[in-house]
Amino acid sequence: MRRRISAAGLIGFALVAGCGYQLAGTRIAGGCDVPVSQRTAETGCYLVATMPLGTLPSTPVYWHLYRYPTRAEAEAAKGMNSAVVDSLGHIWVYTIAAKDWRPTAGERVAVLGPLPVSPGKQYTARYMEAVFAPGMQTSVHRHSGAEAWYVLAGAQCLETPDRIIVAKAGEGAVVPEGPPMALSSVGTETRRSVLLVLHDASQPWITMESDWKPKGLCPK
Repeated sequence: MRRRISAAGLIGFALVAGCGYQLAGTRIAGGCDVPVSQRTAETGCYLVATMPLGTLPSTPVYWHLYRYPTRAEAEAAKGMNSAVVDSLGHIWVYTIAAKDWRPTAGERVAVLGPLPVSPGKQYTARYMEAVFAPGMQTSVHRHSGAEAWYVLAGAQCLETPDRIIVAKAGEGAVVPEGPPMALSSVGTETRRSVLLVLHDASQPWITMESDWKPKGLCPK
């Protein structure tokens, strides 16, 4: 029988599985549920912001990442479905919008997508940041919506039953809703990334899986 743990059960699971993150058996702080303001360790995954978006357009939507020197400038530039966040030493405006959306100002860092969405569903954008030491790997899990990453430093590899996706510093990656996955930090440099799960608001954003195990196809 498939073992699936909802967000409501994630806290109990975290006591056993190290908040969903593993490094040679060491418990890693955050688990993507603890607010970044409560960070207790250099490594880990922390929640930066959540934003209810409601029903999204039937046309393709993308995650737009823009950087600003001050929070005031970021607030002035944001639009609909935008969130101003302070993450990994930068002030960002994160926006879910059509590919050709542009703010009034700001440094364009990346546009990631398209992000698969379903007509009529209500969505929530969940923004996080992660710092993984080399070799750190998540537990196997899945999401109720698309996930996207932008890597600021180091490199990561996502393995699913069908493929691997490698992203290095300055690159992004997107995976659709559904498949079980495990993500690892690869190479010799600490991986730092910002990430989004654009999930069905009526479903837990994450569930843990035990029916599938990675084959270890990611580079070291």
